[in-house]
This record gives sequence, C-alpha cells and structure tokens, in this order.
Amino acid sequence: MVKLSRFLLQAALAGIAVAVIVALFFPGLLDQERNGAGAIPHASEPATGIQGPVSYASGVARAAPAVVNITTSRIVEVPHPLAGEQVPPGFFHEPPHSPADREQASLGSGVIMTSAGHVLTNHHVIEKAEAIAVVLANGDAHPAEIIGIDPDTDLAVLRIVAPGVTAASIGRSRDLRVGDVVLAIGNPFGVGQTVTQGIVSATGRTELGINLFEDFIQTDAAINPGNSGGALINALGELVGINTAIFTRSGGSHGIGFAIPVDLARDVMNEIIEHGRVARGWLGIEVQALDRALAESFGMDHTRGVLIAGILRDGPAARAGLQPGDVVVRLDGQQVDNTRGALNIIARKRPGHDIAIDARRDGELIHLEATVDIRPI
Repeated sequence: MVKLSRFLLQAALAGIAVAVIVALFFPGLLDQERNGAGAIPHASEPATGIQGPVSYASGVARAAPAVVNITTSRIVEVPHPLAGEQVPPGFFHEPPHSPADREQASLGSGVIMTSAGHVLTNHHVIEKAEAIAVVLANGDAHPAEIIGIDPDTDLAVLRIVAPGVTAASIGRSRDLRVGDVVLAIGNPFGVGQTVTQGIVSATGRTELGINLFEDFIQTDAAINPGNSGGALINALGELVGINTAIFTRSGGSHGIGFAIPVDLARDVMNEIIEHGRVARGWLGIEVQALDRALAESFGMDHTRGVLIAGILRDGPAARAGLQPGDVVVRLDGQQVDNTRGALNIIARKRPGHDIAIDARRDGELIHLEATVDIRPI
C-alpha cells in the first residue's frame, strides 16, 4: 500500500513538472488546446511591402523649398461709375465716361525646376500679367521673366535670378498607380504654403475640356484657388505633377483635382527652354467623332476611330493621299478611340518624322505614310 501511494505521488509530481515546463516554454500548446481545433487563428503580422510611413514630413521637407508663390499684377481700366449718365457740363474735372486705372493682383504657385532658376507654373497663372514676382519658401521675392508659354497644355516657364535656389527632385509620373499617396503643395487663397494629402484617384484623364492636350492625374488631395502651378509630390517628396484645376460648383475643393503629369510638363519645359516654343506634329486635317449611325454607314460595328471631315490642300495629310470621308482607325500603330486621342498622337510626333496611318475607305482597310509638319501657332 505504501509502494502504491509512493508511485501515485511520484506520478503526480512528474505531471506537475511537465505542466510547468509546457506553461513556461510552450504556451501556444495550451492556447490550441483551450481554443480547440476549429478556433480562428491569430492574425499574422502585416506584410512589410504594404506598410506606409507614419508621417510624410520628410517628403514634404524635401519638396517644400522648391515650391514658390507667384504674384502677378496688371493695370485694368475701370469705367467711371456715372458713365452714360447726363450730368451738367463742368460738374467734373474729367468727363464721366473717362475710365480709371486700377492695379489688379492675383496669386498662384510654381515649382523651381532647375538650379538656374527656371520655374514651372500654369499659363493661366501669369496670363496677361504685366509684372510677375516669385516668392521663395524663405520669404525672399524676386522679379521673374517669362521664358515661354504653352497654352495648349496650360504651362509656362519663368526664370528668376536667385543664387542657391533649391530645385525639385523629379519623379516619374508614368509609374503612378491608382491608390498611391500624393500630396499637393501650394499657396491656396494666399494663406501661405500649405500641404494637403490624398491618393491618385485616376490617371490619363482626358475629354475634360480644360486644355487642348490633356493627360491628367486625378487626385482627391485638396486643390484650391491659388494652388494652380504648385507641386503634386509622392510620399518620397518627388515631383510627379503640376496642380492645375479642380472640379467644383462652389469654388472650393470637392476632392476632384487635376494635375499635369511631370513627364509631360518636363518635356514641355525643355522644349521651351531650348527652342522658345513647343514643336508639335501636325497633319492638316479636320476630324469628327464617330457616332453609332456614322459607324454603321461605314460598315463598322463600333465607334472607335475618327472621320476625316476636311483636309488642308497641300498639307501633310493631303500629300500622303488621305481623303475626306476616310475613317482613321490607327495612327503610328496605336488604336484611335476618339478625336482628342488622335490629335494627341499626332502632336507627340516630332515634325519631320513619318507617321503610319491605317484607315477605312469604301469598306477597305488602307495604309498610308505621312510626314508630319510643325503645328502652326
């Protein structure tokens, strides 16, 4: 009996020792037993590839010195308040129809693009300006000269003489993806440099009626009046776009803003600096969009392509053999979906280079080659 009691005591002590060891060194085994085989597993640690920064301050600090405020002024004529009214002769020193001059000022933003002081902004920011000043992030103001403009993309290049300016770090807008974090830096409503944050809502936006040549980045980062010409940057502080416009019915931001991709803006700037203007391809054609009825009349079961409505005599298209009534379906190997897309493909072609044209004529597919000319201003 004593031996049996001693055996049971030893077994109990061994069981306790095993339980202590498991509890100390293998607590997961107890959790599994407690939860049962059908228990929901603990969430795994998030993948490091999708973790974002806690703060974007480093990126903003990298980009902010290159973002400037732009002030413009011009003299406008204001009609006399009694213009057109009958007043006694000699009642005024000047006749009531004489206009008065008044200085009109406006604000915008810009981005320093080179260490030589070239500043990129929107054309509409400096349009009709008689005096332009660029205010740096440190508060210093410098007069600016206009190097060139490109109204078709709403871009303008200025230059200031200011030693030691900080140029923006340029990113690649073609690498942007929907959902990427972006920040807008500018001078909204003249309150001073301001940063707003959002994501890329869409890329390649066209048919907005803002510019002749459109390829916008859409973002929900707040862009307000005064932000025009400012920087759209990624989380690393690299410039990816030039803020241009907002969709609004009230004058304020509704989370739909548009920026010109930096890849396009940089090409325009380089053309202006090197040649004084942007040289775009031109074929001398008038195009018309296809609707369902027109497409069916040409034996087509879709509306992709553009109808040649007119051709300039002796122009590049006429010399290539294109005719009114032809339906262009491909240009330079790219499918043509609409009129704006067709014009963009032609405009991107360097003057003097050949462009392939695939068109439908009388139900047959034809292939032509045209040498593009420079687009008239």
